Amino acid sequence: MNNLQALGKFLDQPVLVAKFHKSVPAILAGTTALYTAFHTLKAPEGEKKKTAVNTGITLGIASASAVAAPRIAASIIRKKEPVSLTKIKDKSKKLINQFLETNKTDKATKKILEKCKNKVLDIKEIKTLYKNLSNDKNGKKLLEKLVPPPKNESAEDIFDDIGYLSILGAVPVAGGIMGGIAADKITDKNNFKEKISDKIKEGSYQYLANIFMCNIGAGAALAILEQAEIKSKAARAIGMTAGIIATGIIGGSKIANKIGEKVIDPVCDKLFGKNQNKQKFNDVLTIQRKERTPELLDIGLHTDDIATVSVLSGLKWIEPALPLMYTISGYRAGIGYRN
Repeated sequence: MNNLQALGKFLDQPVLVAKFHKSVPAILAGTTALYTAFHTLKAPEGEKKKTAVNTGITLGIASASAVAAPRIAASIIRKKEPVSLTKIKDKSKKLINQFLETNKTDKATKKILEKCKNKVLDIKEIKTLYKNLSNDKNGKKLLEKLVPPPKNESAEDIFDDIGYLSILGAVPVAGGIMGGIAADKITDKNNFKEKISDKIKEGSYQYLANIFMCNIGAGAALAILEQAEIKSKAARAIGMTAGIIATGIIGGSKIANKIGEKVIDPVCDKLFGKNQNKQKFNDVLTIQRKERTPELLDIGLHTDDIATVSVLSGLKWIEPALPLMYTISGYRAGIGYRN
């Protein structure tokens, strides 16, 4: 086993993935507090209180929504229990005890297996364990159960995963919009309705261009590869990346802008009234502002598509990071970033 393979097995340890899942709420809470403080300090005098309220509420609700998103998505799509650290440890203990009762091992291997019952192994221990057990039939079976290898998804599983990931991204965006509206209602109650359309349009852009269409592209490419019986993980990763570029990065922006122009603008103008601030801009700027074009951070947000490819490829350690990434989209929707 080379260093890269050992790293992959290290990251895919169920105990490590479960601990990462468990730490996400604390990470998001800490990040929300730090960013709110930083943004407040940068605000001009007289605007600090308003900035603190707007940033704290918008980002706070987007973060809370991101924390809730995996449970919501799992209850709708996967119909399975969330990852349980206790159950994972109990399963590992049972597997290892059964193996040690019927198989002889050296002291180093036994020591590592005992640690594996409750704790995360380091890369050196992973390499030692696989070196000592992978050539033995029973040892190989144990390793596959302790750290299940990535599997090629079936067509049915692919679309379940696409549905799960799409809900996972939709919840923080919706939460960000609601948080932004609530914050504006507190800090600018006379004009908050005018800003709602900007939030909804930015939310639709974030969701369609940066999340949903990319998931569709990756899933469609994977389904085609599945039908063609292409099993190579490298080929599948390249195919999914191509699908993301075609439908998400290129097509998603256009689709999001069209929906914003043809559907969201008329509905929001009717419900909430036109944003009078837009009238202050001259015709050229108004035309430019109609279309939301991808920016550097938007391109950066497509790192979550790398995560999507990894999740669809069967790498489980990436999945807990998705709520962290989707929170950014939720926050930008909540502040009506486009305007």
